[in-house]
Amino acid sequence: MPDIGFLNGRFMPLGETMVPVEDRGYQFGDGVYEVIRTYHGRPFQLDAHLARLERSARAIELPMPFQTHEWQGYVAEGIRRGGYPESKVYIQLTRGVAPRDHLFPVAVRPTAVMTVREMQPLDSTLRAAGVGAITVEDLRWGRCDIKSVNLLPNVMGRQRAKESGAFEAIFVRGGEVTEGAVSNVMLVRGRVLITAPEGTRILSGVTRAIVLGLARKEGVSVQERAVGLDELHGADEIFLTGTTVEVLPVVRLDGAVVGTGKPGELTGLLSARFRSSLG
Repeated sequence: MPDIGFLNGRFMPLGETMVPVEDRGYQFGDGVYEVIRTYHGRPFQLDAHLARLERSARAIELPMPFQTHEWQGYVAEGIRRGGYPESKVYIQLTRGVAPRDHLFPVAVRPTAVMTVREMQPLDSTLRAAGVGAITVEDLRWGRCDIKSVNLLPNVMGRQRAKESGAFEAIFVRGGEVTEGAVSNVMLVRGRVLITAPEGTRILSGVTRAIVLGLARKEGVSVQERAVGLDELHGADEIFLTGTTVEVLPVVRLDGAVVGTGKPGELTGLLSARFRSSLG
């Protein structure tokens, strides 16, 4: 089955989807993006992802080239054209193509790119056994709530994690835990679920919001507040949330065992509730 590309309203094979070298996403990282996956062939939380894409674009004063209903149609068409059992949809918007200059170009059309590939879910053994994580200094810019294409610190963090035999890099800024390179981070201490609050230091994930809602529905005490690194190291349970990782237990942190060294009870409950909510 073909990987699908989309450029400014036109579908084509992914290998033919190209933008000029002076696109500002390439020159300046002047753009934003979203990643959407399907379950049972249907895009999951598409409206929430499109709303966040619009918020990110608005925050950097980037005009939206398509309205929500148009994006909905394009995503559905891309999934249909790909024909995969499950798909991963990537949408990227940049300020467009213009001679290289730091100032915003005048009367330039934004570049809209979408790719549709087969979704490769995480190995079930990882979810059952849990993964390792390391902590790294958070060197990202000050507006992490904007889903910017400027991902070099995330790339470097995940590479360090891989080289350490871990799955994820967890960012720490000024002694406080923010989030993972590709995930939000939650911890459990004494049946209390704790995670960093919404704000400019984290990208508040779509899956994060769903999991917090499920926890509250189960009567779990939830605290959205600053989390110190020592508190993370002393957690009974740690887990990651995100579009591609869903609810993923962390059983090793910086080489030390988390809790019992096995996925925790509350992590397992929320993972099961999340999976059952998918229908």
